[in-house]
Order: sequence, then C-alpha cells, then structure tokens
Amino acid sequence: MTIAVVDYHKGNLLSVQRGLQAAGAQVAVTDRASDIASAGAIVLPGVGAFADAADTLRRLGLDGLLRRRVAEGAPFLGICLGMHLMFEEGVEGAPEPDDEESSHNAVGLGILPGVVGCLPRTDEAGNPYKIPHVGWNTVSLAGEGADSSAASALFDGIPDGEYFYFTHSYAVPDGPFVIGRTRHSVRFPSAVRYGDRAFGVQFHPEKSSEAGHRLLRNFVSLAQEG
Repeated sequence: MTIAVVDYHKGNLLSVQRGLQAAGAQVAVTDRASDIASAGAIVLPGVGAFADAADTLRRLGLDGLLRRRVAEGAPFLGICLGMHLMFEEGVEGAPEPDDEESSHNAVGLGILPGVVGCLPRTDEAGNPYKIPHVGWNTVSLAGEGADSSAASALFDGIPDGEYFYFTHSYAVPDGPFVIGRTRHSVRFPSAVRYGDRAFGVQFHPEKSSEAGHRLLRNFVSLAQEG
C-alpha cells in the first residue's frame, strides 16, 4: 500500500515523506494524477499560500481527482495548508475584488464547507497575540466529530491536551466536522474530519516529536486497514 504525498511544487516535502516512512508507510511524492488515482492513501501537505496552491492543483488537474478520491473513501490527511484546502474558500493570497459585488476569496477543494480566514491578532479582551502562531500548543479533542470511532483511531494513544507544533496565520471555520481545538487569540479548530477516512490537522505532525509520530502511525494503520 503506497501513500501518495501530493507535490504541488511549493516546497521541500522531505520531512513529511520521512515521517510517513518512519511510521511504516511506502511513500511516493508525486504530482502525477495516475499515481494519486492508484495510491492506497493520500497526504496533502502544508506548504505555500491558499490561492497559489489551489491554482496549482487545478493546473495540474488534481483538484477534481482529490475530491473524487475522498468521496470514494480513500484515506486522506491534509496537513496545515493541506487542511485549509479541504474547505470551500480561503482569503490567503486571493486578489482584491474588482467591485463590491465580487468575492475575493480563492476557491478550495470544497470537501468541507466554509471560508478559511485570518487568525485574529487580539483576543476577546483586546490582548495582543503574535501572528503567525508559531511553536508548540495543545490540542483538545472536542466537538461532535470527535465522538466518532475514526477520530478516536486517529488520536489513539495521544492524550487529550497533548502538544503539537504549529506555524500558521489562518484558521478553518468551526462546524460539526471539528475533532480538535487549540487556543491562540481565539479557540480555533486544529483537527477536522470528513466521513470516516479523511482528516485535516492544523499542526505539523512530522515536526511534532513523539505525539506527531504516533498520529502518523495511526493514520498509516487506518490506511492499511483497506
């Protein structure tokens, strides 16, 4: 069983590849539609800006393929920007609208509903927070989506409130698909799911020490279950 790491030409994917290989997976870093169509599982990594990455996926002919594979039940993991791209729209890198009637948001894969927006620079009391949010922070398992057996399997052996490594300026919208949350200026979704086999995480598991390694092992195990 091969896991395809989608290469949309935006950075070094070696750390993701090595993390999955250490978790026991056979990995192909690829931008070829045929490889992604035949892969046993798919990882969409987190490099670059939303609008540019979404445009590259479309130019490579991968956007519709990724939607179809997820709809068919292929195991899927979106990491950081890869999680953002699971949603309908994003503000990052989008051009300014030509008029007040135009939407300036970039179009994502539309696997999950809503718009990916900026993290606020202040909390509810007006206290300032540094953006981008960079460093270690906790993930609390919460929400309707966290009650599923699939969500439990992804975080199997990982304590509630465990620390993971983050680096981002944008956050996905809330909804019943949320399985984990983190606080930095506001409480934002840091893990989501679609169905029983597609997931997104805001943090970088490949940079998150043993907890991240455990999550990647759990994803590889889910993928190998067929």
